[in-house]
Amino acid sequence: MSQNYRKTIKDLVLHEETFVRLTLKGQMRGKEAPWRRVIVRPLLLKQHRHLQFSYFDTKQDITKNYRDREVEEKLDEVLALPFNAITVQTTIEDVHVQITRDGKAIFSRRNPTHPVEQPDLNHDLKKDLPLPADKPDLFLQTIGIMNAEGKVLVNMQDKFTQINEFLKLLEHSGELAHFDRKPVHILDCGCGSAYLSFAVYHYLNDIKGIPTQLSGVDTNGKLIEKSNLHSRELGFEQACFEQSAIINYKSEVPPDIILALHACDTATDEALVQGIVSQSHLIMCVPCCHHELHGQIQTVEAFRPVLQHGILKKRLADIVTDALRAQALRLMGYKTDVVEFVSSEHTDRNLMIRAVRRGMMGDKRAMQEYTELKEFWGVTPYIEKLLREKGCWVE
Repeated sequence: MSQNYRKTIKDLVLHEETFVRLTLKGQMRGKEAPWRRVIVRPLLLKQHRHLQFSYFDTKQDITKNYRDREVEEKLDEVLALPFNAITVQTTIEDVHVQITRDGKAIFSRRNPTHPVEQPDLNHDLKKDLPLPADKPDLFLQTIGIMNAEGKVLVNMQDKFTQINEFLKLLEHSGELAHFDRKPVHILDCGCGSAYLSFAVYHYLNDIKGIPTQLSGVDTNGKLIEKSNLHSRELGFEQACFEQSAIINYKSEVPPDIILALHACDTATDEALVQGIVSQSHLIMCVPCCHHELHGQIQTVEAFRPVLQHGILKKRLADIVTDALRAQALRLMGYKTDVVEFVSSEHTDRNLMIRAVRRGMMGDKRAMQEYTELKEFWGVTPYIEKLLREKGCWVE
């Protein structure tokens, strides 16, 4: 990027009377930025004007506020990153900059998105949510999270937060645009009341315009009846639920997306194996209780002070279980990360295993790390046992 290009952008951003928002996104070919997107906007803190820098990646977002000389330094930093699409919104015009493969900056200008007299410096801007809190939504109203006026009920705030965080993690996977076929088939394993899978179905079909079919399985027949009733009430014609153990369920069409929210103990492993065997494109799993490895873990002398306490041993077994699950997914050809689902203030079970199929199975380094971890603790994870039974395990 040339100095002239940077100076033009900086002049627009530093113009206090007109600057509204700077957005940088899109990676230049052959280069990798540390963030998926960066947004800069002005705000007022303690009677002083600042610029707020928000950095987004697939796992988190980080917000920092700067003023005075720090602002120019931070602007120089983000403008030096290999983004190829940059937009500056002002009260006068929107300026879009497209960076070509050879580094040339192409400018285009259009009428302002924010045709106001002066920028809004309010610190408490509403968060961008997949399903906003201030907009009536028939789905949220039907399932009892939002009232007729479009307000989220006080006792439903946690579920509302869970839905939006789940949808954001789905978006942040970056995979919604990469499905080769339509409709997209979703399988919710251990669906329970299915409010999250209903939310995904609604979001993809009604908000994103992506044709989607939903199937759900659970061993609880009453919950299955309730979910099918809700499906009819919501008018979700392509959503149906069936009583079955996860591992025994056979889908007529291989699922593109596997969801599992708080499937208890080894039911989580069954959901992961369903995804692996079906070669599902995306797996999003929030584990619940863990018991399988608790009794297997052998006392390692250095960890004796930890393992002699039941609650510490349980938490350690939780961590080892999910680490081995994630590593097994990598072995089976999935790009896998473990992220925070929602803040612990909303639920104690706030860890998500998110995996995207890449098709490269049997990575030697991944196998070595997996083997060393399980041998260190003297365990054999249930996910490995299931995959061996299915004839899918790689050596």
